[in-house]
Amino acid sequence: MKKFLVLISLLFPALIYAQKKKTGPTSFDLLIGTYTKGKSKGIYVYRFYPESGRTAYLNEIDDVSNPSYLTVANNNKFVYAVNENGKNGEVSAFKFDAKQGKLEFINKQSSLGADPCYISVDKDQKSAFVANYSSGTIAVLPINKDGSLAACVQTIHDDGHGVDKERQESAHVHTAVLSPDEKYVLYTDLGTDKLNVTRYKPGKDSPLTGVKPPFVSIKPGDGPRHLVFSNDKKHVYLLTEMGSNIHVFDYDGGKLKEKQTASFLPAGFTGKTAGAAVKLSPDGKFLYASNRLETNNITVFAIDELTGELTQVQQVPTIGKNPRDFAIDPTGSFLLVANQDSDSIFTYRIDKTTGKLTMIGLHIEIGNPVCLKFTAAE
Repeated sequence: MKKFLVLISLLFPALIYAQKKKTGPTSFDLLIGTYTKGKSKGIYVYRFYPESGRTAYLNEIDDVSNPSYLTVANNNKFVYAVNENGKNGEVSAFKFDAKQGKLEFINKQSSLGADPCYISVDKDQKSAFVANYSSGTIAVLPINKDGSLAACVQTIHDDGHGVDKERQESAHVHTAVLSPDEKYVLYTDLGTDKLNVTRYKPGKDSPLTGVKPPFVSIKPGDGPRHLVFSNDKKHVYLLTEMGSNIHVFDYDGGKLKEKQTASFLPAGFTGKTAGAAVKLSPDGKFLYASNRLETNNITVFAIDELTGELTQVQQVPTIGKNPRDFAIDPTGSFLLVANQDSDSIFTYRIDKTTGKLTMIGLHIEIGNPVCLKFTAAE
């Protein structure tokens, strides 16, 4: 009996570890990027508990100017943020302690453009890709082994304009998204109604090179903004800001073929609108899109498993103004919406069978939240 108890005592910690490894993290960090023109001072970190949807404040790092978009490195040890400061755009690097939710400034570099609004990083942490909105450029910054950013080594500028003389007077690059195999970078241009494709090879002075065809044209005046890849990597979902449409593309090795356009405007709506963020549920069965100005809602689409096409299933109000961004927790249980002009983040429960949202009354008060990112806390 004594030997049996000793054996159990030796095995029990291993069993606990195996169970934790199997089930994955039990809590997550929620990183919040903001505009610092109002109450906010920088980047905030909250602990998120997926069994209840509740959050708890952990840390913040102040004196970070307008960190309007964030990305977390694949190793969870570094966070990168744009600094959207007009003509003198910059990008900042931070060390990240996920357990404590603590950020520590490393360095910053020029984005060599105006109003950087998006940043992404490859899985091997070789390069950061930055979209400079007002100057219409994509910039590539190498990442050093210590997580710091090196000076920009390449910029690509889009020429041209669109049909809207006020919004599309010149190029306006909005995103820079790596393909799932990371052989390509796709970037949107709101100003010229193009979805551009470039080939990516890390470790070169010019990591991005042209492909044929170099872009697909979007409906004039639609204003491409954000995009996501389907879980099976066969489709791209492109959200447009000015038209409030989702354009569905078949995708194969850097080539795009449009197959569907789905509006996420309310039926009969004729007011002011501005599409913002688009995300997939973790299981890839549902797509969510936010809309701003006079709409202020989230639209839910079901995704056809075979074709990738969309069917609208719900629209819900965001209980706030200008839902600039939202995020779905990694368990797929909750969706959190950042209302930029209401200084609030509201939580919705997700029905995993239907994809539909139910607001549960939990919220965070924070100044001008504009970017939400989840990452493992353990």
